[in-house]
Amino acid sequence: MSTAPLLETHGLTRRFGGLIAVNDVDFDVKPGEIHAILGPNGAGKSTLINLLSGEIPPSSGQILYRGKPIQGKKARQIARMGIGRSHQKTNIFPRLNCLQNCQLAARIHMGGVFGSWRSRQQARAVSERALQALETCQLVQRAYTPASDMSYGEQRQLQIAMVLATAPSLMLLDEPMAGMGREETAQVTELLKGLADQYPLVLIEHDMDSVFRLAHRITVMVDGCVLETGPTDQIRRSEKVRDVYLGRHHEEAQA
Repeated sequence: MSTAPLLETHGLTRRFGGLIAVNDVDFDVKPGEIHAILGPNGAGKSTLINLLSGEIPPSSGQILYRGKPIQGKKARQIARMGIGRSHQKTNIFPRLNCLQNCQLAARIHMGGVFGSWRSRQQARAVSERALQALETCQLVQRAYTPASDMSYGEQRQLQIAMVLATAPSLMLLDEPMAGMGREETAQVTELLKGLADQYPLVLIEHDMDSVFRLAHRITVMVDGCVLETGPTDQIRRSEKVRDVYLGRHHEEAQA
């Protein structure tokens, strides 16, 4: 397996007026790894994901995907290049069933919308991709269940399935376990661990136990800057990280 980064940034910066939300960030994701991004609220984590996915343009710096610059490209262009993402808020179509949600994601990614596909071969490919995504996320038995009738945890799994339906080479997951109970969190943790065998993942997550269980590397951000990047054990032992982030996290939890 190649050790060259699949995705990397150099000096990536995003300003909103006088606020620097992401400040001169160097970051990379290697094939076959889960790279988690940690940091307190306002650290710039979601802004970084939005930059990587093309939802907002950088003020300066470079984003390379497979060695080629992609900064400035639209989100739909980046998605079709193989970078899929999920959002903090559950982003599904509640009136559609699970299969239709995944079919819609696949069709939009492949350049079509409902009613515009006349080729049976293309329609079959969309359905097969959607069913495979549901099977991977252990939702195939819910294929014809309206998304609105599913539990919150299942809806979060469906959102991941919709990303998979776009046939990504890299997945950006923004707090996929937000708002879940312990049992649902454990289930999604196992799902993500299985996905990592095939898809490199960039993961933003506040559940520290899940992060330490899943991540191969962790980047800790504070005030838009990278505080430290390294293997999970290094970050776990880091006094700098403990003082600036983990200590604050545990103090808040105990308050």
